Amino acid sequence: NYSNIYKDDLIPVPSNFKPVHPFKFDNMNERDETLAPWPRTKKIIQSSIAEYYALIQHVDDRVGDIIKRLKEYDLFDNTLIIYASDNGLALGSHGLLGKQNLYEHSTKVPLIISGPGIPKGQTSKALVYLFDLFPTITEYLKLQRPNNVDGLSLMNIIQNKQKEVRNSLYTAYRNSVRAVRDKDWKLIYYPKINYTQLYNLKNDPKEKNNLFYQYKYRDTIIVLKQRILKWQKRVNDTIIL
Repeated sequence: NYSNIYKDDLIPVPSNFKPVHPFKFDNMNERDETLAPWPRTKKIIQSSIAEYYALIQHVDDRVGDIIKRLKEYDLFDNTLIIYASDNGLALGSHGLLGKQNLYEHSTKVPLIISGPGIPKGQTSKALVYLFDLFPTITEYLKLQRPNNVDGLSLMNIIQNKQKEVRNSLYTAYRNSVRAVRDKDWKLIYYPKINYTQLYNLKNDPKEKNNLFYQYKYRDTIIVLKQRILKWQKRVNDTIIL
């Protein structure tokens, strides 16, 4: 039974916790956002995170079962294991509960690759998409490189031959939010309400301080705006920005 494995009152709330998101950018009562009333309370968030941790523990244990069985049948050393997931939940960050937004807590996903020929204990901060997995696996298996796919093989990163396959990421939520980020900076734009956020992810990974309206960051803003428009054209995103 995993339901009470973590005690609610011992769970810290996120440092970017808010009772309410500071502005409306879409339907704010949709899917995960309806799981608790506004304003969010720290007690509700602690309970939600405790349940989330219990689910993670359950998945972790089941992955352990699979690995144990692979070892029993002498298959472990010949198996490529890829651990990934859907987008994460906000769980109180920025006053949100779900993943219907483009903050880091709701766009990032775990990605762990383990198997023959994969370096052990190595991490990378390369900017990647989940759809990079298809060309990565085909190259790993020495199959013919697929044509007309959006993803990029990550094998050169895995084998320490290069640090990155792209220098920015473009993300979208319906027609209400667009974002672009590189290793240090992130620009989020809400076209329906003409509002923009700029975050220095290096110094402010929890996205608490919007720097967009500070004049000294104008050059960074120009670069990111140009980048978001290039991405829009590249992926044939028809929204008017």
